[in-house]
Amino acid sequence: MDKLALQKMAVEVRKGIVSSVHSAKAGHPGGSLSAADIFTYLYFEEMNIDPKDPKKEDRDRFVLSKGHTAPGLYSALANCGYFPVEDLLTLRHTGSYLQGHPDMKHIPGVDMSSGSLGQGLSAACGMALAGKMKQQDYRVYALCGDGEIEEGQIWEAAMFAGFRKLDNLCVIVDNNNLQIDGPIDEVCSPYPIDKKFESFNFHVINIDGNDFDEIKRAFDEARATKGMPTAIIAHTVKGKGVSYMENSVGWHGKAPNDEEYAVAMEDLRKAGEALCQK
Repeated sequence: MDKLALQKMAVEVRKGIVSSVHSAKAGHPGGSLSAADIFTYLYFEEMNIDPKDPKKEDRDRFVLSKGHTAPGLYSALANCGYFPVEDLLTLRHTGSYLQGHPDMKHIPGVDMSSGSLGQGLSAACGMALAGKMKQQDYRVYALCGDGEIEEGQIWEAAMFAGFRKLDNLCVIVDNNNLQIDGPIDEVCSPYPIDKKFESFNFHVINIDGNDFDEIKRAFDEARATKGMPTAIIAHTVKGKGVSYMENSVGWHGKAPNDEEYAVAMEDLRKAGEALCQK
């Protein structure tokens, strides 16, 4: 996809996020929206995947370590063709396979169940090491939250990845600077994030995580990096794309009501129309 096509798809992914959380009357829109451009680039440009064959052996793997932002992952998967987009409206409903956190046993395209923060990166390290041991050339991507990396297990996994020189592993930190209790630097600051990953022998790239030019540059650089894992620190806007959600900690884990939903969808409609005029 070219940049404009990716931008248009990101709008559709954001619409899926807002619609699913509104339908569920629960969920986590803020961090899903901040990472929507990352989800879009991974599933529509970066990863070697096939929605018609979700378990193909040589596929790239993705682990959503910050599992509460499942609405973002589900919307990308649906728009990519893993399951019907209409199913997004069943999010968190009784009997739906689209529950509040990713479930690898029931959702096509989900490579690892997640939800307990801090654990996903360890699973991704295991996948990457397995690829090395089996001499397979797939890559593994893990998306972590900036609040999540306050968890100690993240740094145990980072130490392991750096020591094992897992250059088939790419960690993305969604650095929107807000977690459930407020700004991350006021709750339990993980800054400087880049220097911490560097100290664990990672190649580190800082980018604007809502800019597709910078996202492409970072993933190209990560793919070319040999002998060490890569950490992409993606500086993003929480709630990106919905006017009243942007940079508002209150939208970490809250669903819009009917009136708020209408405003959000109008914001996204206008964004899509503006892109169509380019």
